Amino acid sequence: MKSDFLIAVTQLASERHLPREAVISAIEAALASAYKKDSVLAGQEISVSLNPANGELKLFTHKTTVQKVEDHQREISLANARKIQGDAALGDVIGVESDIQNTGRIAAQTAKQVVLQRLREAERELVYEEYAEKEGDIVTGTVQRIDSRQVTVDLGRTEAIIPMSEQVPTERYRPGQKIKVHVAEVRRSARGPEIVVSRASKDLLRRLFEIEVPEIYNGIVEIKAVAREAGSRSKVAVHSRQEGVDPVGSCVGLRGIRIQNIVNELQGEKIDVVQWHPDLGVFLANALSPCPVARVELDSGGTGAVVVVPDRQLSLAIGKEGQNARLCARLSGLMVNIKSVTEAEEERIQRATDVAQQLKDVPEITETSYEGEATLVGTSEDQGTDTKQVVEPSLELEMASSIEEQLAEAAMEIEAATGNPESEQAEVTKEISETVWNVPQVTQQPERIRFAEDIMGRRAIAPEEGPRRRGGRAARMAGGDASMSPKRSRRNQYPVDEDDIGEDDIGEIEDDQTDQELDDVEA
Repeated sequence: MKSDFLIAVTQLASERHLPREAVISAIEAALASAYKKDSVLAGQEISVSLNPANGELKLFTHKTTVQKVEDHQREISLANARKIQGDAALGDVIGVESDIQNTGRIAAQTAKQVVLQRLREAERELVYEEYAEKEGDIVTGTVQRIDSRQVTVDLGRTEAIIPMSEQVPTERYRPGQKIKVHVAEVRRSARGPEIVVSRASKDLLRRLFEIEVPEIYNGIVEIKAVAREAGSRSKVAVHSRQEGVDPVGSCVGLRGIRIQNIVNELQGEKIDVVQWHPDLGVFLANALSPCPVARVELDSGGTGAVVVVPDRQLSLAIGKEGQNARLCARLSGLMVNIKSVTEAEEERIQRATDVAQQLKDVPEITETSYEGEATLVGTSEDQGTDTKQVVEPSLELEMASSIEEQLAEAAMEIEAATGNPESEQAEVTKEISETVWNVPQVTQQPERIRFAEDIMGRRAIAPEEGPRRRGGRAARMAGGDASMSPKRSRRNQYPVDEDDIGEDDIGEIEDDQTDQELDDVEA
């Protein structure tokens, strides 16, 4: 049957959430400290052993084995030591069992303080080991206190703090609120383990995705990069390790239920899930969503990129206060410069103009530049010293040109005297070419007013209508109608270009001339 002492030890271990062995060890250290306060055992090395099975206590005093005993409280002879421990040798420390004596009030108070202290130390060590393993994970806590510098969160066995730098500016905390926090750091301090948790860390977003998306937890979908501005907007780049699995669709879930749970936990923070791509150009175009991208230009060093977007989408690409551009740069790890199509084209033209201007400004190198040095002509021996006469390059060029002109004139005179057939052939070719390319000049005709009837004639009138008109006119003449006066043609006579008259118009023109003659006879 267990003693009441062991029952109390078990109950204490359960209340403190400590292992039973830790409580027993604390009690043994407390009893040893209490017995050291006793006048009888004062100054001796004492240890206490507690049997966890039956609760029996044993008190031991530790003595050193010597050949000749001088201090009976600290030393023991070799013969007596071998009675306790058969293989004892000189210098060994032997535990000698002693009688347990009743202690006073001071010793009991000392034992109580030691027990409490050892229990606190054991509890702190256990808490530190527990949360050191959870560093980087998510834990759920209750907001306990709020002050100007930090928020205290109760994690159950201990408390954690959220410093001002790890708080979200848009969140408002209230006592008793249940929140999920990311364990950022666990460190030791004089007051025990200090646990620092965060609500603004991007690892919190990563862990929330692992909790809500089974494909990420199983490793089918991998989170490549996370960029977050806590409380406002975040971007997550995901990649599928298994063919046929849509990484973006897996994170969003059916009707957005998965991503909505994460947004609710972060109190309405906007989250963009984009697909990661090994090509940086494609990845930057995806990371800049929802803005369409015209083209991406990567620099040679691989540290920056220029993203060209349509003119009307420039503000959308930059985002509010440059937020979209910043998140894109953090997600890709590059220095991103966003430009419109018009601006990029103007810069390209300007660069081309600058390059052309630089090429134009480069001085031309000719052979005469190498001849700029003075040419040695001769030496003078009259004065006994070597004096050099220098000829300028311009004078030398004039002499060479005059010689070439004289040679050319002599060659022309020889060809004229001998009658070179090549020159005759050249003259014939020149005459033929002038004849071929001689275009006759067109004399300018005076400007005249022309009507459509002069050009087209009477094409619209049927051919048989002409004789009827002449017959009708002759009948009127034979009838001698006095009331009818001969009608003269009101058509103005204007010269007509012969080039505009076709063969079909000649007959019509002759008929008109005949009618005109008849009218003149009647008059």
